Amino acid sequence: MNIEVALTPSLYPHRTLTGNHTTVAIDLLRATTAICAAFQAGCREIVPLASLDGLASYRQAGYAIAAERGGKKIGDAEYGNSPTEYLHSNMQGIRLAYSTTNGTRSILAAADALHTYVGAFANLTALTSRLAADGLDAVLLCSGWEGNFCIEDTLVAGAIIERLGTQASPCGDAAQMAVALWQAAQPSPLAYCERCTHVHRLQAFGAEADISFAFEQDTCPLVPTLYANTLTL
Repeated sequence: MNIEVALTPSLYPHRTLTGNHTTVAIDLLRATTAICAAFQAGCREIVPLASLDGLASYRQAGYAIAAERGGKKIGDAEYGNSPTEYLHSNMQGIRLAYSTTNGTRSILAAADALHTYVGAFANLTALTSRLAADGLDAVLLCSGWEGNFCIEDTLVAGAIIERLGTQASPCGDAAQMAVALWQAAQPSPLAYCERCTHVHRLQAFGAEADISFAFEQDTCPLVPTLYANTLTL
């Protein structure tokens, strides 16, 4: 398969792989890691929302609300954007309406793909196995931070490409760079990201547990998939 990396959502419309393809939305810190954790904790479905405006109607329909801006939980939302919070909550059967600063927007931007998956280190093996089984060209969409490039999402993209090995042919400079960055980050991607701006942003309000968890591999061996603008398994 050909595999391409969009380093920010604004670059996704300019991708070269526009035929039948899979897109993987990546927002390591923390939306896509949190989504994996919520499903691992028993969540039934998650509706990603680009804005906060639609949350009230979902609450009236019986959904729990998760909302985050700038890394912090919004108002009266039951949940924020913390994967460790989800893992320590009883989420069995819960339907979640979810809006974040970056990640949910990327997921919705990728809704035009034949398959749209959520990717993180938490589901690396399950995700790459699914991509290999699909055999389709793939675009790895990095969420970044408010339109800007970020290192940690690109590391996930590089890890996916490297894990696919000879099954994947990197397409374009961004994919080549993602692999090079992933290799440069060894043996400790977490330590490599200590200077990343979003790591510092999360550390400022005590989210060290979430940061550490996000860099652990295969903690949530499942592949959240977007159907009709709703994430399910």
